[in-house]
Amino acid sequence: MNRSENDLEPLGNQEHKQNMKHLTHLKSNPLAVFVAGLLLFGAFELVLRPLILRADGQPTPPVQASDCDGKRDSLKAITSRLPTQSHEMQDVGYHFENLWFAGDRQNWPLAGYYLRKTRFYLELAVQIKPVHKTRAGTEVDLQGILDAVNHGLLAQVDKAITNKDVAGFNAAYRQTMEGCDACHTACGVPYLKLQIPTAPSAPIINFNPGGIPSRDEKSMVTP
Repeated sequence: MNRSENDLEPLGNQEHKQNMKHLTHLKSNPLAVFVAGLLLFGAFELVLRPLILRADGQPTPPVQASDCDGKRDSLKAITSRLPTQSHEMQDVGYHFENLWFAGDRQNWPLAGYYLRKTRFYLELAVQIKPVHKTRAGTEVDLQGILDAVNHGLLAQVDKAITNKDVAGFNAAYRQTMEGCDACHTACGVPYLKLQIPTAPSAPIINFNPGGIPSRDEKSMVTP
């Protein structure tokens, strides 16, 4: 029987040529190279992962399902400690109330400060819960309401503070309260209605412009 030159070549040479053909095929096919790389990387992770040493020289332990459960429980514990939307709305009320006294007494720098704080805590409250679901199951877009309040009602308050306009401030403040009442009604709590505060919740703060003492403070000064 006649044998070709390929048949007469040693077996090792034939395998080498076959491997070279496969490599040439891979070079001309980027997708095949990518898939082969993934397979090799997966095999590396599977076989050598337990042998990789940490900085302290100990083998890296494999990830267990219990580890994920523990991290999930830790996340829940952290979330439970975050302030609620009701808590942030108390901060809103505190600063919005003081805003009235600062503007009414024409302490415009202080009024601007309390307006900024009011906006900040409103945004924080909405970040905690952007959509409110009422008892009736209606979803209220709080972010949309906040955008309207920020660019409408509170923008008018800001304008009055900038212009040092007492009448404009009083009108814009009252309109903002009406907007707050409308939001409460949409959220299913129409009984939460605002009113003009009669006394600041922070009596230690001097609301007079330039820190001028009030009549009560003057009467307390010893002659």
